[in-house]
Amino acid sequence: MKNVFVWLGLMVCIPVLAANSHVKVWQLDGELDSVYDVVYSSLEDKRYFVVFEPNIQKNISRFADKWGENYNRNKLQGIRSMVFCNGWYANAVSNADPDMLALCPLHITLIQREGKTRILFARPTSIAQGSKAEAVAREIEDDVSKALDAAVSKFNSR
Repeated sequence: MKNVFVWLGLMVCIPVLAANSHVKVWQLDGELDSVYDVVYSSLEDKRYFVVFEPNIQKNISRFADKWGENYNRNKLQGIRSMVFCNGWYANAVSNADPDMLALCPLHITLIQREGKTRILFARPTSIAQGSKAEAVAREIEDDVSKALDAAVSKFNSR
């Protein structure tokens, strides 16, 4: 009987994991604005320079009346992104496979719901799979992940 529950649990989890395999996610107990500042600093410490900071929630909130009950059905309290780049990696990608410059600049999105903030990072290796830039994409993914791990660690130790 115990094995049946384990098997059923795995069957329920597998589609969720497979559906999100292209996005790496970190979750923190904290408000988006506080997390955002720590993440920004951590990326810049790793030489990823934030070049654009769209406040997506603010932008789409203008359509709340027009979209009616279809607006923000997940009750997100905030959606912000950071668009960032590292010149050295951009050059390495362009040298390996110029078409993979579609990865540049990189971005992460932070969402807040019920006092928790999730950091979402689209994995460069998902896009570069089979490309001559795949190894560089793996380095980038690992490096950005380390920056985000450091930000989470720093935020949690406050």
